[in-house]
Amino acid sequence: MGREAVCTCDWAGTVGEVRALLESNELILRGDIRRHVAFQKIKGVKAESDCLCFAVGGEKVQLVLGASVAAKWAATITSPPASLARKLGITEKTVVRTIGNTDDENLKAALAEAARVSSQGANLIVACVDTPESLKMAIKQAGDAVANSVPIWIVYAKGPGHPLNEAAIRTALRDRGLMDSKVASVSSNLTALRFNLRKSD
Repeated sequence: MGREAVCTCDWAGTVGEVRALLESNELILRGDIRRHVAFQKIKGVKAESDCLCFAVGGEKVQLVLGASVAAKWAATITSPPASLARKLGITEKTVVRTIGNTDDENLKAALAEAARVSSQGANLIVACVDTPESLKMAIKQAGDAVANSVPIWIVYAKGPGHPLNEAAIRTALRDRGLMDSKVASVSSNLTALRFNLRKSD
C-alpha cells in the first residue's frame, strides 16, 4: 500500500532509472539503484523544481518525479507518522470487539483510545490469530457482526516461517465474501489486514 513512480534517480553521483515506492514508513528503490530507506534516516527533505531532494547518511539524492509529486512525497516523508489507533480507525467513539490475544503493547495502546472494548455494540473487530485453526475460530466468532458490515482487522505475525501467512488469510476471508481493503503495521512482529463485507454489484 503506497505510491510509486518510475523515475530517474541520482544517488551520490550514480544515476539510473528506478521504480520508487513510497510506503507508510520507508522509501524503496528498485531497478538500476536498489535501496530500502526508513523515513527517519532521510534528512533535508525538500522539493526543488521537478525533483525530490534529500540526504541519506551524508549522501545526496535526487528523484526526478515532477513538481507536484515531488512536493507531495516531501510532505509525506516529513509528516509525523500516524498513530496505530488512527491507522486502525479507532477513535474515542469506536467500540471495539477483540478476539484472541491482544497483549502486544502497541495494540493495547491503540485499543486504549477506543470508547470501550466490548462484544456488545461493536463497530470494529480486531482479531489476533496465529494458526489456521485460530483464524477459523475468529471468523466464526465474528460471523454475525461481519455479516452486518462491521469491518474486521486480522492481526498476524510478520515474515515467513509462521503457520499463518497473508495468502492463507486472504483466501479464507475472501471465500466468505469479504475483501481486504487496508493494511497496517502493528509492531516489529505483527501486521494487520482489514476486511469488509464485499459490496453487491
